[in-house]
Amino acid sequence: MLLYRDILAGDELFSDAYPIKLVDDVAYEVDCQMITVKEGEVDIGANPSAEGGDEGVEETAQTVNNVVHSFRLTETSFDKKSYMAYIKGYMKAVKAKLQEQNPSRVAEFEAKAPAFVKKILGNFKDYEFYVGESMDPEGMVALLNYREDGVTPYFTFLRDGLKEEKL
Repeated sequence: MLLYRDILAGDELFSDAYPIKLVDDVAYEVDCQMITVKEGEVDIGANPSAEGGDEGVEETAQTVNNVVHSFRLTETSFDKKSYMAYIKGYMKAVKAKLQEQNPSRVAEFEAKAPAFVKKILGNFKDYEFYVGESMDPEGMVALLNYREDGVTPYFTFLRDGLKEEKL
């Protein structure tokens, strides 16, 4: 199994347990889905109280995105101007990390990343933004969008901002 971490913040962002597609050698699209998670299901093995019968905890269920839930991502927000300021600094930091760890990818990154960012900015209103568990402002911002059907969610992660880790 492969785990994908943010190279700057170290946060776990997704794994190959989810369908992944490499897009234009610059970004990964990770399919996800909405799931129902029940809270309050705690079984400590004790018998219900003799006088009242079942003293169960009130059960609440909530619908969540499976990638958000599994990797403890947190929603954040940007307007176009603040996202442009963020992405400029982020791309610079990723490039520096690439020069240090994988210099052969720098030219490819410089060639393809600007088109990726332009595509995001062109459809800016369609995205929701998520950060990793550490909420590091220097780390990757994952982009959530929906397929053409309007119901199927997927995340977009910048390839060069990730490191693969075998488990």
